[in-house]
Amino acid sequence: MNLEGPVDGISRGNFDVGIRGLSLIAALFAFWLLLSGHYDTWLVSVGFVCSALVGAFMWRLKVLDQEGYPAGFLVGAVTYWPWLAWEIVKSALDVTKEILKPRLEISPTVVRVTASQKTSVGFTTYANSITLTPGTISTTVSFDDHTILVHALTREGADATAEGTMDRRVSRFESGL
Repeated sequence: MNLEGPVDGISRGNFDVGIRGLSLIAALFAFWLLLSGHYDTWLVSVGFVCSALVGAFMWRLKVLDQEGYPAGFLVGAVTYWPWLAWEIVKSALDVTKEILKPRLEISPTVVRVTASQKTSVGFTTYANSITLTPGTISTTVSFDDHTILVHALTREGADATAEGTMDRRVSRFESGL
Protein backbone atom coordinates (compact mmCIF):
# COMPACT_ATOMS: atom_id res chain seq x y z
CA MET A 1 0.00 0.00 0.00
CA ASN A 2 1.39 3.37 -0.99
CA LEU A 3 1.10 5.71 2.01
CA GLU A 4 2.22 8.74 0.03
CA GLY A 5 -0.23 8.36 -2.85
CA PRO A 6 -3.91 9.19 -2.80
CA VAL A 7 -6.31 6.68 -1.29
CA ASP A 8 -9.89 7.83 -1.88
CA GLY A 9 -8.70 11.43 -2.00
CA ILE A 10 -6.82 11.17 1.29
CA SER A 11 -3.12 10.54 1.73
CA ARG A 12 -0.69 10.54 4.61
CA GLY A 13 0.98 13.60 3.05
CA ASN A 14 -2.37 15.44 2.91
CA PHE A 15 -3.03 14.56 6.55
CA ASP A 16 0.35 16.02 7.57
CA VAL A 17 -0.31 19.12 5.46
CA GLY A 18 -3.77 19.45 7.02
CA ILE A 19 -2.41 19.35 10.57
CA ARG A 20 0.41 21.72 9.59
CA GLY A 21 -2.13 24.06 7.92
CA LEU A 22 -4.39 24.12 10.97
CA SER A 23 -1.45 24.83 13.26
CA LEU A 24 -0.33 27.61 10.89
CA ILE A 25 -3.79 29.21 10.98
CA ALA A 26 -3.84 28.95 14.77
CA ALA A 27 -0.35 30.47 15.06
CA LEU A 28 -1.17 33.31 12.66
CA PHE A 29 -4.44 34.04 14.45
CA ALA A 30 -2.75 34.03 17.87
CA PHE A 31 -0.05 36.36 16.54
CA TRP A 32 -2.69 38.62 15.05
CA LEU A 33 -4.57 38.75 18.37
CA LEU A 34 -1.36 39.52 20.23
CA LEU A 35 -0.43 42.40 17.92
CA SER A 36 -3.95 43.74 17.40
CA GLY A 37 -5.07 44.38 20.95
CA HIS A 38 -8.65 44.80 19.66
CA TYR A 39 -11.09 42.09 20.63
CA ASP A 40 -14.49 43.11 19.32
CA THR A 41 -16.36 40.54 17.26
CA TRP A 42 -15.88 42.16 13.86
CA LEU A 43 -12.09 42.59 14.15
CA VAL A 44 -11.53 39.15 15.66
CA SER A 45 -13.52 37.53 12.84
CA VAL A 46 -11.58 39.54 10.22
CA GLY A 47 -8.33 38.41 11.85
CA PHE A 48 -9.43 34.78 11.72
CA VAL A 49 -10.54 35.05 8.07
CA CYS A 50 -7.21 36.63 7.10
CA SER A 51 -5.30 33.90 8.94
CA ALA A 52 -7.39 31.22 7.20
CA LEU A 53 -6.81 32.87 3.80
CA VAL A 54 -3.04 32.89 4.32
CA GLY A 55 -3.24 29.20 5.31
CA ALA A 56 -5.31 28.45 2.21
CA PHE A 57 -2.87 30.33 -0.04
CA MET A 58 0.08 28.44 1.44
CA TRP A 59 -1.76 25.14 0.91
CA ARG A 60 -2.64 26.10 -2.68
CA LEU A 61 0.96 27.12 -3.41
CA LYS A 62 2.13 23.81 -1.89
CA VAL A 63 4.50 25.46 0.57
CA LEU A 64 3.07 23.96 3.75
CA ASP A 65 6.06 21.66 4.10
CA GLN A 66 8.85 21.52 6.68
CA GLU A 67 10.72 24.31 4.93
CA GLY A 68 7.76 26.60 4.27
CA TYR A 69 6.32 26.30 7.77
CA PRO A 70 8.86 24.72 10.13
CA ALA A 71 6.47 24.16 13.03
CA GLY A 72 8.84 21.65 14.63
CA PHE A 73 11.37 24.40 15.25
CA LEU A 74 9.05 26.54 17.38
CA VAL A 75 10.04 24.89 20.66
CA GLY A 76 13.76 25.29 19.98
CA ALA A 77 13.26 28.89 18.90
CA VAL A 78 12.10 29.85 22.39
CA THR A 79 15.62 29.26 23.72
CA TYR A 80 17.68 29.91 20.58
CA TRP A 81 16.48 33.39 19.56
CA PRO A 82 17.09 35.03 22.97
CA TRP A 83 20.55 33.41 23.07
CA LEU A 84 21.30 34.70 19.55
CA ALA A 85 20.09 38.20 20.48
CA TRP A 86 22.49 38.21 23.43
CA GLU A 87 25.35 37.02 21.19
CA ILE A 88 24.59 39.84 18.76
CA VAL A 89 24.73 42.40 21.60
CA LYS A 90 28.04 40.98 22.91
CA SER A 91 29.57 40.94 19.43
CA ALA A 92 28.38 44.48 18.71
CA LEU A 93 30.08 45.67 21.89
CA ASP A 94 33.31 43.83 20.95
CA VAL A 95 33.31 45.35 17.45
CA THR A 96 32.60 48.81 18.90
CA LYS A 97 35.55 48.45 21.30
CA GLU A 98 37.83 47.41 18.43
CA ILE A 99 36.76 50.33 16.28
CA LEU A 100 37.12 52.92 19.06
CA LYS A 101 40.65 51.89 20.03
CA PRO A 102 43.12 54.63 19.12
CA ARG A 103 45.27 52.06 17.36
CA LEU A 104 43.12 49.83 15.17
CA GLU A 105 44.07 46.25 16.05
CA ILE A 106 41.86 44.25 13.74
CA SER A 107 43.16 41.03 12.24
CA PRO A 108 40.82 40.00 9.42
CA THR A 109 40.71 36.22 9.28
CA VAL A 110 38.96 33.69 7.09
CA VAL A 111 38.08 30.30 8.55
CA ARG A 112 36.14 27.33 7.20
CA VAL A 113 33.70 25.78 9.68
CA THR A 114 31.85 22.50 9.37
CA ALA A 115 28.14 22.57 10.12
CA SER A 116 26.53 19.66 11.96
CA GLN A 117 22.92 20.52 11.07
CA LYS A 118 20.82 17.84 9.39
CA THR A 119 18.21 19.98 7.63
CA SER A 120 18.45 22.82 5.14
CA VAL A 121 16.55 25.05 7.58
CA GLY A 122 19.08 24.33 10.33
CA PHE A 123 22.06 24.81 8.01
CA THR A 124 20.67 28.09 6.68
CA THR A 125 19.89 29.27 10.22
CA TYR A 126 23.52 28.60 11.19
CA ALA A 127 24.92 30.53 8.21
CA ASN A 128 22.50 33.43 8.79
CA SER A 129 23.30 33.50 12.52
CA ILE A 130 27.00 33.88 11.73
CA THR A 131 26.20 36.79 9.42
CA LEU A 132 23.84 38.42 11.95
CA THR A 133 26.59 38.45 14.56
CA PRO A 134 28.63 41.67 14.13
CA GLY A 135 32.23 41.07 13.14
CA THR A 136 31.58 37.86 11.18
CA ILE A 137 30.01 37.11 7.84
CA SER A 138 29.29 33.88 5.97
CA THR A 139 30.98 34.41 2.63
CA THR A 140 30.53 30.98 1.03
CA VAL A 141 28.04 28.29 1.97
CA SER A 142 28.55 24.80 0.60
CA PHE A 143 25.63 22.43 0.94
CA ASP A 144 27.69 19.66 -0.68
CA ASP A 145 30.32 19.29 2.03
CA HIS A 146 28.35 21.09 4.78
CA THR A 147 30.90 23.86 5.30
CA ILE A 148 30.74 27.63 5.64
CA LEU A 149 33.57 30.01 4.81
CA VAL A 150 33.50 32.76 7.46
CA HIS A 151 35.26 36.12 7.35
CA ALA A 152 35.89 37.53 10.82
CA LEU A 153 37.08 41.00 11.78
CA THR A 154 39.44 39.59 14.41
CA ARG A 155 41.29 36.32 15.01
CA GLU A 156 39.37 35.93 18.28
CA GLY A 157 36.06 36.14 16.40
CA ALA A 158 37.23 33.49 13.94
CA ASP A 159 38.37 31.23 16.79
CA ALA A 160 35.03 31.66 18.58
CA THR A 161 33.16 30.69 15.42
CA ALA A 162 35.42 27.69 14.79
CA GLU A 163 35.03 26.61 18.44
CA GLY A 164 31.48 25.57 17.61
CA THR A 165 29.22 26.96 20.34
CA MET A 166 26.85 28.50 17.80
CA ASP A 167 26.88 25.29 15.74
CA ARG A 168 25.82 23.26 18.79
CA ARG A 169 23.11 25.79 19.71
CA VAL A 170 21.68 25.73 16.18
CA SER A 171 21.71 21.92 16.24
CA ARG A 172 19.75 21.97 19.51
CA PHE A 173 17.36 24.52 17.98
CA GLU A 174 16.97 22.25 14.96
CA SER A 175 16.15 19.23 17.11
CA GLY A 176 13.48 21.21 18.97
CA LEU A 177 15.15 21.21 22.40
